[in-house]
Amino acid sequence: TMKKIQQLCLPDVKEYTPEEIVALRKKFRLSQAALAAIFNVSLSTVQKWERGRKRPTGSSRKLLDVMERKGIEALM
Repeated sequence: TMKKIQQLCLPDVKEYTPEEIVALRKKFRLSQAALAAIFNVSLSTVQKWERGRKRPTGSSRKLLDVMERKGIEALM
């Protein structure tokens, strides 16, 4: 229930800059296409994130957070 979720005090997920997205992708040696496949988004979406034309939202932002904190293996 929402009451239990609120008790967990889940941290807010930060905004990711284009530079941080590129750095994370390169850290795990992923191509833009591979990152797009893992996140289930289009290649053009990843390209737009990295150029600053678009920002990751919702589940994509959460997946970036999980990838940063726990590694790519947590998403596989």
